[in-house]
Amino acid sequence: MKIALLVILAFFLSACQTLPVITQATSPEKNVSVCPNPFLKQKTTLIHAIEVHMSSGIKSAVIGITEADPATRAISCAIMTAEGMVLFEAIETDGFLDIRRAMPPFDSAHFARNMIEDIKLIFFEPRGKIEQIGFLPSGETACRWRTGNSDTVDVLKTSSGLPEVKRYSGSGKVKRYIKFSGLTGGFYQSIELQAQELASYTLFMNLVEARPAEN
Repeated sequence: MKIALLVILAFFLSACQTLPVITQATSPEKNVSVCPNPFLKQKTTLIHAIEVHMSSGIKSAVIGITEADPATRAISCAIMTAEGMVLFEAIETDGFLDIRRAMPPFDSAHFARNMIEDIKLIFFEPRGKIEQIGFLPSGETACRWRTGNSDTVDVLKTSSGLPEVKRYSGSGKVKRYIKFSGLTGGFYQSIELQAQELASYTLFMNLVEARPAEN
């Protein structure tokens, strides 16, 4: 009985999480006027060496190839082995997801949708409207976006000047946490994405090549 009560209490507390409070600066001249923007500015093809760390302890290394267009929000992506075998390939245009190839363990529709949403969160400015601009209690500059699916996205700038992105569920739980570092030539050389799911995972993405589309 005590164990059951503890489980119920833990569930209740997790369901009652709230978003961090964003406040304005104490003086008007220190208020935030421009939001952090680590996102793509033009259609670009990116190649990343990716380490995947699962909460189960399983680790793997793959090559990710992504073509992303922030103007249309169209995405074409593929996952390959180091030897060049294509494990997964998909295209999303106008909200329609076309899975071209999907080998185990990448052969579920849930994986494909999560992957596309992760790519959008990393490379595209959030959809919706900016709800708040200011500072978190920990000091980060924050712009809070309310998306159309009840989620909330905070785009942050840390004290070191590096951007971060946090995506929260409707209950205030952190679903995604992204850290950017090593800005060179307009592209971040290292990206870390932490995903909080039933089977949580972390992606460590190291940029190999970035090719902006020719105008």
